[in-house]
Amino acid sequence: MISRDLTFVLGGARSGKSVYAERLASQSALPVTYIATARVAGDAEFNARIAHHRARRPAHWRLLEADLDLAGAVAQADAPGHCTLIDCLTLWLANLLCPADGEPLPPAEYQARIEALTTALATSRGKIIAVSNEIGLGVVPLGAATRLYVDELGRLNQRIAALSSQATMMVAGLPLALKTAGAA
Repeated sequence: MISRDLTFVLGGARSGKSVYAERLASQSALPVTYIATARVAGDAEFNARIAHHRARRPAHWRLLEADLDLAGAVAQADAPGHCTLIDCLTLWLANLLCPADGEPLPPAEYQARIEALTTALATSRGKIIAVSNEIGLGVVPLGAATRLYVDELGRLNQRIAALSSQATMMVAGLPLALKTAGAA
């Protein structure tokens, strides 16, 4: 049985996963730290998405931004009687594999960061809610870089789901329980 309080919320784009995760954090009645992984870009549409997420968050939630050192941010936020919401693993992995400066991290370095994150989540003491996209339901991508990203996100999602006490898949705004508390 898993003793940690780790909820994993995943789904496709615009599936309602962030809104659902935010609702879970609010309903916890605990102080919340929101860890944002999105990197502000020169893309006006993406920046509008970030602004929408910012506007929707309660003002009293603490904010940490973690584009690369997500394990460090989790360690900083985690505490008994506290809720940490990570939104999202998809963008964090993109930051590792497709950085703004164009130079991806070497495989050993991004794998070390993934390992550090899973260790931080496995040893967490508070409530953690992690959001990620499920992007592996389509065809195998043609480009090598895209295949690497899809494969690595699939592996990351599997690791987080295995650590989680609860996992929910969002489809069309509807939560589908994949794993409930107490399930192996």
